[in-house]
Amino acid sequence: MTKALLLIDIQNDYFENGTMVLEGANTASKNARLLLDEFRIKELPIIHIQHIATKPTATFFLPNTFGAEINENVRPLAHEKVIVKHFPNSFRETGLLEYLNSMNITNLVICGMMTHMCIDATTRAAKDFGFDCTLISDACATRNLEIQGQTVSASEVQKSFLAALNYFYSEVKTTKEFQEIR
Repeated sequence: MTKALLLIDIQNDYFENGTMVLEGANTASKNARLLLDEFRIKELPIIHIQHIATKPTATFFLPNTFGAEINENVRPLAHEKVIVKHFPNSFRETGLLEYLNSMNITNLVICGMMTHMCIDATTRAAKDFGFDCTLISDACATRNLEIQGQTVSASEVQKSFLAALNYFYSEVKTTKEFQEIR
């Protein structure tokens, strides 16, 4: 079993003064940093996913902007893999699957942003590709959503998506729970 850390879209537009601010982005990124530090110390594979918008109507993650840059809390080191994507699913039209297979990765520890979009899409795809996934709940962030004129709070969105991903698609743990199991 080879394990890798997958940090998805922890980019500046999701933080204060960004164009798509998420609730709890700073806390989530600090927890992601704890995981990142641990993987660095143990010299385990680390993959940063960076979303760059390609749709002409996009309002965030615009190419060559500060908002599209990976946040300083989890900034990649020169030797760490960065994969650019253009869709919520980190596997779609990227080299992620080939890279993971080339490294004989079987287990993914997943964290990042937005829980209801890119985390959900990537986690489900990873499981469908045969990876065992651990999703770190407090190293993810999301935002309020609206449906049929009603607002669903970010905390309810977060709980709902994590609950849906727990069991079959992933094992959902907090940063502390993940660190205690090894």
